Amino acid sequence: QVQLVESGGGMVQAGGSLRVSCAASGRTFSGYVMGWFRQAPGAEREFVAAVGWSISTTYYTDSVKGRFTISRDNAKNTVYLQMNSLKAEDTAVYYCAAAPMSRGVVLTTARMYDYWGQGTQVTVSS
Repeated sequence: QVQLVESGGGMVQAGGSLRVSCAASGRTFSGYVMGWFRQAPGAEREFVAAVGWSISTTYYTDSVKGRFTISRDNAKNTVYLQMNSLKAEDTAVYYCAAAPMSRGVVLTTARMYDYWGQGTQVTVSS
């Protein structure tokens, strides 16, 4: 089992920045691909970014490329999502998720992940 707890959400004006974090506990953190998803009201949960064991292996959805950066600190069992140049359409509940490394890194659908956090709200005002 892996337990995930997100933090760092909040409200920010458009163009601003925010960093959300996800602390993991349980099984060996470094053995998991970590992903961030988001879900806006009335919408399906969508993939945002994923990172393999090393921060040199990352993948992003097109709408956040160049604005968001995913990273991880294996010593702290934590994954981060730095969000810059935020837009109103980035407003959503952000979830972190974990999947076994054996499934690969480019894991862009929710069903590929085994463990989920409770989510943290990010609101961008225009």
